[in-house]
Order: sequence, then C-alpha cells, then structure tokens
Amino acid sequence: MGLMVAFCLMAVALITSVEAVVYWNDGYFEKEYRKYHVLQEVSMEMDDLLFVTDEMMAYLKGERDDLVVNTIVDGKERDFFNEKEKRHMEDVQGLFLGAVHLRRGAAVLMVLLGAALLLKKQAFLLLRMLQWGIGLFIGGMAGLAALASTDFTKYFTYFHLIFFDNMDWYLNPETDLLINIVPEGFFRDTAYTVAGLFLAVSFILWLGAGLLRKWARK
Repeated sequence: MGLMVAFCLMAVALITSVEAVVYWNDGYFEKEYRKYHVLQEVSMEMDDLLFVTDEMMAYLKGERDDLVVNTIVDGKERDFFNEKEKRHMEDVQGLFLGAVHLRRGAAVLMVLLGAALLLKKQAFLLLRMLQWGIGLFIGGMAGLAALASTDFTKYFTYFHLIFFDNMDWYLNPETDLLINIVPEGFFRDTAYTVAGLFLAVSFILWLGAGLLRKWARK
C-alpha cells in the first residue's frame, strides 16, 4: 500500500510536470518558435501563430469543440489545420484528457491508501515506502531519459507507435503546417524540460519524506 501511494504520487507529479511546462510556462512556445525559425517555415506573423497555439492548447484541454482555427498564412486567410492534422489532434486530445483522468484517479487512490495507513498507525512505514517508491520511479525515469537521449528520433517514433493506432501522426512538412510549428527539436526540448522538472520535484518529495522520517524517529 505504501509503494502504491508513492507510485500514485509520482504519476500525479509527472502529469503535472507536463502540464506545467506546456500550459503554465509563459512564453515557452514563442521561445521555441524563435529558436527553430518557425515563422519562416510557415510564413506567419508571431501574433497569428500564438493565437493558433492558444486555440490548439485549449482544444487539447477540452475547452473547444473543434479545431477549426482561421488565421493568416502567407498573406491569405485559411483554416490552419487540414483534415489529417485535425484527426491526429483529436487522438492527442484523447491522450491528454486520459492523462488528466489518470492523475485524478491516482490522487484519489493516493489519499485513500495514505489515510488507511495512517489509521493503522503506519505513518513511519508510509514514509519509508514513499522514499523507496520515489527512488524506484526516479531510477526508472532516469533510465528511460538516458535511453531516449541516445537516439531521440527512434524512441519518439516508438512512442507514437505505442500510443496511436493509426498513421495520422506521420505528417509531411510539405503539406502539413503542424509538423512545421512543432518540429522534433521542440519535442526534444519539451521532453528534457519536463524530465528535469519532474526529477527536481521528485527529489524534493523524496527529501521531504526522509526529513519527516527523522522527525518521526525523534
């Protein structure tokens, strides 16, 4: 039960880390767009591209019913997303909302199991298992990060093959604007930023559990 509490806590921390990077990090997309010269690739103004981005991110959170986003591309008004991109983003929305539901369920389970252990007067055991569980999770994530860093393209492709049951994610930069605004470098930067934030939060939680164990001994 103690390990399950730890794994639930790590699931909450990981999903929240993803949300923090892409939703709470003001200016993140603009910085990445400038880094990868996206404006030149899609022939758009930054304000228009950021408007499209805001609408896309709202759609992923379920705050829009569709992904019809009209904007100016190469001096002409058009719907930014084509049908293939819309189908893929619908799949991505399902993945994102599924992660949000998983976080909610993990948080509820974590509270229930933690409360049960505290009622059984197993607070010290809970803290010890929290440290063990967090340590195991950090080790696993560090291993995955090290593996992905050896060939990001390869493991990024594996990720898509595992989580999507079609090939709509396989976009063509000649016809699909989406792949031009979020190139592989954007996903690599985002993955490493999320991993860094998650590991930092996890270490703080691990350290906090350790300090509480010392206090409990006294």
